Amino acid sequence: MSTHLLGRKPARLAPGLVLHPQISLKLARVHEACGPARRSFAMWLAGQAQGPVLWISPAWEPGQLNPDGMMAFADPARFLFVRPTRAEDLLWCMEEALRSGAIPLIIADLPGAPGLTPVRRMHLAAEQGGSMGQAPLGLLLTPGDGGAQGVETRWHMAAAHRDQTRRWTLTRRRARALPPVSWLAVQSRPRAGLNLQPLETGGAPS
Repeated sequence: MSTHLLGRKPARLAPGLVLHPQISLKLARVHEACGPARRSFAMWLAGQAQGPVLWISPAWEPGQLNPDGMMAFADPARFLFVRPTRAEDLLWCMEEALRSGAIPLIIADLPGAPGLTPVRRMHLAAEQGGSMGQAPLGLLLTPGDGGAQGVETRWHMAAAHRDQTRRWTLTRRRARALPPVSWLAVQSRPRAGLNLQPLETGGAPS
C-alpha cells in the first residue's frame, strides 16, 4: 500500500509576533537587531508583545535602560533584568530562558555577535520552550552592523528624528525568504507602535 507523503491541505503558517502589517517575527526562533537604535527596536518589540520581558545584559556595562525612555514603548514594570558577571553566562541565560518556555520574550544585549553554534542551540531551546506552551521569541542586540550567524532575521535601526517627531530608519537586512528592505519608522504618540513608510534600500530619509 502506498503512502502519500504530501497532503492536499495547505501548509500552516508559523506563528509570529506582529510588529506591523508588513513585519512579523517568527516565534520559537532567534532574531537579531543591530545599529545605534537597536534598543529602540527591542522596546518596540516589547510594546507589541504580551506578558513579561526578560532583559539580559552584562554586569560590567555601566549603561542601563532609562525607565523614562522605555515608557514611550512599553511599561517598565513588565521587565525582568538579569546581569551576568561572566561573558559566557550571557548566552547561557538566554538559552535556558528560551528552553523554560516561561517568558514569551527574551532579549540579550550583547557586547558582540555570537557564532553559529550558540545561535543554533538557542533556536533548539526556543523550540523546546514552545513545546511547553506559547513559543518564546529571542532577540539578540549586537553593536555596529551585527553579524550573528544563523539568526532568523537581522534588523538595523538608527535614529532619524526631526524636530519633535520621533522617527528612525529601519532596514531588514536578512530574512530567510524575504529581500532586504528599508522603511522610515515614525512614532505618532507613545505606546502607539510605529508607522512605516517605504524607503529605497540603503536610502536616507529626506
